[in-house]
Amino acid sequence: MPTRTPPTSAALWVSAFRPFYLLAPVYLLWVILTGAAAWFGVVRSGPGALPVPGGMALWHGHEMLFGFAMAVVTGTVLTALPSWAGTPEVRGRQLAMLAGLWIAGRLGFHVVGLWGPGIGTLVAAILDTALPLALLVLLTPQLTRCADRRYALLLPVLAVLAMANLVFHAAVAGNNTAGAATALRAALWALIVLYSLKGGVLTPTFTGNALVASGRGMAPTFRPALELAALLTLVALGAADVGGAPPAVIALLGWAACIAQAWRVARWRGWRVLDEPLVTAMNLGFLWLLAALALRSAAAMGAPFPESAWMHAFTMGALGTMMLGLMTRVALRHTGRPLAAPRALGVWLALVSVAALARILAGTHHLGAGAIGLAALAWVGCFVAWLVCHAHMLLAPSLPRKGTGTPEPAP
Repeated sequence: MPTRTPPTSAALWVSAFRPFYLLAPVYLLWVILTGAAAWFGVVRSGPGALPVPGGMALWHGHEMLFGFAMAVVTGTVLTALPSWAGTPEVRGRQLAMLAGLWIAGRLGFHVVGLWGPGIGTLVAAILDTALPLALLVLLTPQLTRCADRRYALLLPVLAVLAMANLVFHAAVAGNNTAGAATALRAALWALIVLYSLKGGVLTPTFTGNALVASGRGMAPTFRPALELAALLTLVALGAADVGGAPPAVIALLGWAACIAQAWRVARWRGWRVLDEPLVTAMNLGFLWLLAALALRSAAAMGAPFPESAWMHAFTMGALGTMMLGLMTRVALRHTGRPLAAPRALGVWLALVSVAALARILAGTHHLGAGAIGLAALAWVGCFVAWLVCHAHMLLAPSLPRKGTGTPEPAP
């Protein structure tokens, strides 16, 4: 009797990466196109038009962090934890509920736009903060019982994201633009810390595997003191930056964090496996993180770099390249396919980096809205292309696994 193939609707809720990796690029395209349309005056923002609490710049920053990035982070973390930390798989109705909370958070901004301040802002704040709070409730008992306590570091990051989001909404309700911007900065630093923590585990692991498999070296050994220094300097820098510390303090902490991260990256020797795009994407992401830290530190020392330079170095450069690499790896591995990246991945990685550099130069050299728009559209185009290439994997049941031997850790 032939085996019955599960329907697409059932396959979608088998693992967290499936719905969230579908939602993230689609929403990213909407955010970028909406922002570009408002920027060029094609559509009007404000009451009764676009739902832009706090203005277009704050709305764009918030939705890039709590909309697009939060979707990718949620899908990746919930997919990776069962393999790395031994937590239960999130699937079925529980996964559908989490995806529904993310969608509700996005709709919350439309509620603000239609109803205006007051009740609209309250509804948006509740809906928009529900996902990080739900993740905290779900993961706290699991990660606090985990044998490796390092995984529990995810919990304070989620707590900061939830708190920053609530502060953002409260500031918007009180017409406190500066307070809302500070809340977004705190959320950005929370993502940077998470990037360093989790990316700092995945990147050397997969780079080491590629080095050993190709006979080009040994996997880097774990250095607890270096990892602790990298974490503490980054947390201290984020706290100083959000707290408005003197420029000299930010510069000192920034260069300390940059040196600690550079030491880690150098030990991983990612340049020896440049022919492995899945690994190159992750190492390239950390090079962009170094660029972001250097730009922030140099600006604190008086270099003429706008605020947007270091932020886009991280969001477009570091997050963009890491996300493309991890999303590809996760989609391939967790649908039963070989870890053979599509040829287009190298093109996407190059285009993302070029777009990030162009966006930074557009800000530092005042190239105008046209250059900014082209850079943004090129960047988002890579994620749309990724979705076109991988959507069938996310929607269809996984292939049966083949081969023997001990697989590398997921994702």
